[in-house]
Amino acid sequence: MDLTLLYRGPLSSCDYDCPYCPFAKRRDSTAQLRADRAALERFSAWAHEQRQDRLSVLFTPWGEGLVRSWYRRALVELSNQPHIQRVAIQTNLSCRTDWLREADPDTVALWCTYHPGQTPYERFLAKTHALAGLGIRFSVGIVGVPDHLEHTRRLRTELPRHVYLWVNAAEGHTYTDAEAAEWTGLDPLFPFSRHPHRSAGMPCRTGESVLSVDGEGTVRRCHFVRTELGNLYDGSYRAALGPRPCPKALCDCHIGYVHLETLPLYDVFAGGILERVPPTLPDRPLLPLISTTGHG
Repeated sequence: MDLTLLYRGPLSSCDYDCPYCPFAKRRDSTAQLRADRAALERFSAWAHEQRQDRLSVLFTPWGEGLVRSWYRRALVELSNQPHIQRVAIQTNLSCRTDWLREADPDTVALWCTYHPGQTPYERFLAKTHALAGLGIRFSVGIVGVPDHLEHTRRLRTELPRHVYLWVNAAEGHTYTDAEAAEWTGLDPLFPFSRHPHRSAGMPCRTGESVLSVDGEGTVRRCHFVRTELGNLYDGSYRAALGPRPCPKALCDCHIGYVHLETLPLYDVFAGGILERVPPTLPDRPLLPLISTTGHG
């Protein structure tokens, strides 16, 4: 079967300290970094060896993974495995990019976020053009706070033309219709991010073909539902796979609601679900027809 795994190990350190980020800048001790490395290498070895499924993997660390050699190595090694359909990571792109020459560009992908004030604009932009030159699949995004609007306009003008620029609604921020229209003019899919989605009782692919895995190998249906389905390494999770409605009232994170069957995002991002890359850039606003609330 086709199985998508969202892996999040114990890494929590980041080289940025964005004021709007709930994780912000933390420091991992040497022992914590060693534990994260061991957990990731265990997961990568499992993914490398297993042959029951065709795997897609998205690394979603609390901190920044690509400044750590073990994350770069995992992406390269897994991308070169024939049973791995996609391996991607969320990143601030503060790392160098030359290591990607060793990865399979048909399999590896990056979900990149630009954080104004944390890195020079020209440096970030140059890295996106370097990725494009290497033939790497990637998207670029930004958090939709008012101070970022001009940065976003500039990015849309200067990014490689084929690159999708997404905007995440800022956590806890309410947008007027006029403000939302400005962001939607830059990202036609912004309406999906503007409000949380009603999810209670709704069919969702998580728990059946999409799973969350932590550093201990504990499997859950997604990052936002704490109920355990078993363990990856002893295979106990497999008996729990199956369709199940979402137990949460709302889903407000893209890596969660993208898997809701009540939304059309598997069609919108066909072939690029994990890296947030649509097959063609939207040329008009796409509006969620159901499952949204009036609160955001």
